[in-house]
Amino acid sequence: MTLIRLMRTAALSAVVMIVVFPPIMRPAVAADYPTRPIMLIVPYPAGGGNDVIARLVAAKMSASLGRQIVVENRAGAGSTIGTRDVARSAPDGYTLLIATSSLAINPSLYPDAGYDPNKDFAPVGLIATSPNFVLVNSDVPAHSIAELIALAKQEPGKLNFASTGTGASTYLSAELFAAMADVKLTAIPYKGVAPAIADLLGGHVELMFCPMASVVGLVRDKKLRALAVTGATRSPLFPTLPTVAEAGLPGYAAELHYGIVAPAKTPTPIIAKLNGALNAALEDNEIRSRLATDGTETLPGTPEAYRADIASEQAKWSAIIKKSGVTPENPP
Repeated sequence: MTLIRLMRTAALSAVVMIVVFPPIMRPAVAADYPTRPIMLIVPYPAGGGNDVIARLVAAKMSASLGRQIVVENRAGAGSTIGTRDVARSAPDGYTLLIATSSLAINPSLYPDAGYDPNKDFAPVGLIATSPNFVLVNSDVPAHSIAELIALAKQEPGKLNFASTGTGASTYLSAELFAAMADVKLTAIPYKGVAPAIADLLGGHVELMFCPMASVVGLVRDKKLRALAVTGATRSPLFPTLPTVAEAGLPGYAAELHYGIVAPAKTPTPIIAKLNGALNAALEDNEIRSRLATDGTETLPGTPEAYRADIASEQAKWSAIIKKSGVTPENPP
């Protein structure tokens, strides 16, 4: 009987050790991470701005982490397919998402987006921000934001702007401008930035809130007139060009934000390790220089700062979408 009791006592003690002290094993998991390649999902087609940024950052982070970060494009449904896939992935740090402002915007556009930007993701960190130009063609008699607003108020709805999609920055930047300036603009839909720019050059549309990377050369060559940039600060590429806020619409800011998120409940030590690798990549002169040529500025920071940014973007753009009344079924 004594032997049996001793065996039972030993077994019970082992169980108690396992139940009471499991955290002792957890730091080793984070310390060893990563032990295999990491997948970075880009929810857009290959070749776009977010794809380029993803591949630049992934290469530098791979070197820092000692494991390859493999970039995979999963495009469709306004980026919701790839985003939803990551939200439903295991929270182990091996499936990440390159996110844009659409992460916060899409749930206001798509009732079946399938994810909550605040609850379903663990932010790793912001990567960069990219503003738009406010462009007009040479026939538009406006040489400043104040003149553009005055022109729009003369004949409400007559001034057309090129839009490349309901949730795109070309559309939302214009709608925010119209709301804050209390003017009416008419959206003209295009299937991409290139045909929109062609029609702006040809005088078929008067106005466009256009990604800087797409028209830097045209603005420098004065083939298109840039009235301002939509960012919170001036662009280093065009330091004499004012922001919209400086030029007559205080408080206006519309930028495309890029970042990396993981599935919710990813362990904090893993998020911290990824954030450190990301910030180290963003301090790399090669990356900073490459992004700067397109007017994109790096934004190293904390996961908490990115979480606050997502919440802020969602609040701002959901209000604009609601006011405009636009939906995927009723695009501009």
